Amino acid sequence: MQSLVWTGRLVGRALWNSISNFSTTPDPVVNKKLEPHILSAVSGFPKNLNGSKLKQGKFGDDAWFSAKWKTSDVLGVADGVGGWRDYGIDPGEFSTFLMKTCERFVKSGKFNPSDPSKLLASSYYEIFENKQQIFGSSTACVVILNRDANTIYSANIGDSGFVIVRHGKVVHKSEEQQHYFNTPYQLSVPPAAQSNSVLTDSPESANTSNFHVEDGDVILLATDGVFDNVPLQLLLSELTRLQGERDLLQIQKVANTIALMARSLAFDESFLSPFAKAARKHGIGATGGKPDDITVLLGTVAFL
Repeated sequence: MQSLVWTGRLVGRALWNSISNFSTTPDPVVNKKLEPHILSAVSGFPKNLNGSKLKQGKFGDDAWFSAKWKTSDVLGVADGVGGWRDYGIDPGEFSTFLMKTCERFVKSGKFNPSDPSKLLASSYYEIFENKQQIFGSSTACVVILNRDANTIYSANIGDSGFVIVRHGKVVHKSEEQQHYFNTPYQLSVPPAAQSNSVLTDSPESANTSNFHVEDGDVILLATDGVFDNVPLQLLLSELTRLQGERDLLQIQKVANTIALMARSLAFDESFLSPFAKAARKHGIGATGGKPDDITVLLGTVAFL
């Protein structure tokens, strides 16, 4: 029953975020040129349903944002590194600060609509200037739809990421960055005592790309709680349903389905998950899913 209550509350919050974020009714401008927009919804679960509080912009140690500025739509996810709990540090604070700062820069227009890596860098370096130091580490993925260029620009650090689907096929996706198995690239700000023993990657090391979008394209941005547990073919079967979809309720339903699927498979001990398959390739005997926080940001491209 607790799980069902959480599902209802999280889905409700996700639905509010998606509907309040965008109106499908364009401004009444005569002969207005059609431009691409991202119609988006969010869904997810914290790993520990009983020990997590429901907060805007986060699921457990995962954080996310969705923001708009003039000719840009911007989405981002970040996954706080859970190992910081061993040092008495809340892993979700770092990822949340990173995403909230990105969101603030977008809403104030202080970003380059063709360079999400600089947006990540600006947010990361502001952590160092924060009077109350925030410690931790996080992966991050940010995509910007530049409406003037009809192009998605992306920056990805670590093993969160995105896929773009068109007519049932993956036409573009992020590249995972790992130092070694299950140790992704990550932005870090360690306390002085741990400064020599913590992996730290610069925001400039992010994998960047750009891709020309078309009307009807489907975009999934997610943390590794999704990609480690849901095989690509299962994701494709859900994402293909949204080709050309403009109804926010339908987008929300699929976002919820993917989040619930990831949650279920994460706790299926007999399932040979993508994470288990990767572990076996590295000589680690593994079966089952990988319990983790789950964040799904799902959208379609619509020319309006």
